Amino acid sequence: MPEAPASRPIVFVLNGPNLNMLGLREPEIYGSDTLDDIAGMLEDRARELGLDVDTRQSNHEGHLVDWIQHANAEGAKAVLLNAGAYTHTSVAIHDAIKAVTVPVIEVHLSNPHRREAFRHVSLVGQAAKGTVAGFGALSYLLALDAAAKL
Repeated sequence: MPEAPASRPIVFVLNGPNLNMLGLREPEIYGSDTLDDIAGMLEDRARELGLDVDTRQSNHEGHLVDWIQHANAEGAKAVLLNAGAYTHTSVAIHDAIKAVTVPVIEVHLSNPHRREAFRHVSLVGQAAKGTVAGFGALSYLLALDAAAKL
């Protein structure tokens, strides 16, 4: 009886509040790609890299905390995290990142440093392994490439 193929390393892709509105919400800032479009691009790229992706979105902070902890418990290779507005406000997400060993890569479609002053501070970034920002949907693909090399 042949052995079952080994599963590929998994990267969790976690998206925070309002990212379900991509494609509709301020396309001049966030682009016209939907979250489903980005998930499809990530799945294609992950296959090329020998990875699997688990893409999730929630408007609720606690879900993001739970998923970071779950990714760690599952032995994920990495977490790509676009925490949306929670980037600048969530001590809970910051602490969740600090509590796990799985590397977390902060992702942003826009460049927060070119936007409103309140977006210049990232509690997520202070805890994350690194940040990719300002390249639209490409930010996610660049972050996935980085995760593959970790």
